Amino acid sequence: MAASGGSPSPTTSSATSASSLATLALTPNGTNPPPSWWESVTKARSAILSLSSLLPSSVAATVSSLADSDRPALSLLSSSAAYGSVSLSLSSSSVSGSGSDPICHWLYDTYLSSDPDLRLIVLSFLPLISSLYLSRLPSPSSPLSGFEAVILAIYSSEVKSRGGRPLLVSVPDLSLPSLYHTPPKPAAVNHPKSPRSPTKIKLMPPPQPSVSVLSAPLEPQIAVKSTKRASILGACFDAYYSKISQMPSCSKVDLCEIIATWAGQLCPCRFELDEDRHNFDPLLSSPSSSSSIEVKHLEDKPDTCSLPVDNVSKEIGALQITEGDRHCYQGEDNGSDMSVGTGTRSKAGTRVPLPWELLQPLLRILGHCLLAPLNSTEVKDAASVAIRCVYARASHELMPQAILASRSLIQLDKSARDAAKATSMSVGAQNSTAGSNVTTPTKQRLQEVMMGSK
Repeated sequence: MAASGGSPSPTTSSATSASSLATLALTPNGTNPPPSWWESVTKARSAILSLSSLLPSSVAATVSSLADSDRPALSLLSSSAAYGSVSLSLSSSSVSGSGSDPICHWLYDTYLSSDPDLRLIVLSFLPLISSLYLSRLPSPSSPLSGFEAVILAIYSSEVKSRGGRPLLVSVPDLSLPSLYHTPPKPAAVNHPKSPRSPTKIKLMPPPQPSVSVLSAPLEPQIAVKSTKRASILGACFDAYYSKISQMPSCSKVDLCEIIATWAGQLCPCRFELDEDRHNFDPLLSSPSSSSSIEVKHLEDKPDTCSLPVDNVSKEIGALQITEGDRHCYQGEDNGSDMSVGTGTRSKAGTRVPLPWELLQPLLRILGHCLLAPLNSTEVKDAASVAIRCVYARASHELMPQAILASRSLIQLDKSARDAAKATSMSVGAQNSTAGSNVTTPTKQRLQEVMMGSK
């Protein structure tokens, strides 16, 4: 009971808090009213202070200082220092991924909040959570319930937002006019009844719009089963893609590096669409690596029919594609480190199965990272490496949909880089011309100077 003129007792406060948490867990996210501005700021400050208490003391002060900003949730979302600290705690904690992991508890409770800015913070860590989760699946002793709780929270929210409907996309029909083209008129079809009867012209019916299904209707799940794991993660990345314009660059770079790790194809096959291969080879740019692809042809070798069986196998093995000391054997890069990272952010991961329901949203995310004009150069470079790894993986596993999509994205990436290079060269030429015009007087200017001196 509350004392007169005082605050409620601890027993009453704990009971009220437990009741409010139970009500929040049972209330659908879609029915939670949006919070007011002050309520949103208060929730964000409380969440940030709670998060800072879970981090090491060396970074806790930096994270807690974000609570004093005017928009604390967005300040935490855009803070690369806070992102790195939470990522380090998620991946290196002794209870990482388990049901007792305090960071997983914080992410789960934060995503259940009705504040959209706080939910964006949880979505920004989805690439890292998915990478850690999939990399630890082969080990049965690894605790994963904390990661699965966060993944299921994101998936359940996506199920509720779709309302049992599939994701559809309208495919443009080039036979219909648009702002960019005028299609030719449909040809008339002649159907004469007899040689003497007049010709009857029958016009073709107008084309119907083509609609394709991007994602089938989602079913509620209470656990991450092995048969549903790819579709659950794919739906989570659909939610990530729907908010990708608000995701920080560090999260996009991490996702691109993780996709390259999942694809696992660091063989030279990923550069077969590039004329200048080393423009897109940051992983093999060391001076010790060879600058050319060496292909050994059969006609350069003696006739294998007259050789013993052991020698024939050696000669066939010599036909593989080599680049320096790296060999492409059944799509694998022998002896290479499958962790792809840049400097301070190196994400541990492993090669994983990539069914279409998981790969499709990842390809759409890579398309945004490659072509969105506001993305940083770091994001575009990481996406350029990732899409080439996906193309090599799809080529080795003969995945036609993935080959078509990744090949198209590679061509678009090359076109965008060529256009940017041409623009920078033209601007540089104009600047040099303008500079020379300023310092070099024209003939008319010389005449004016001479007349003024007279």
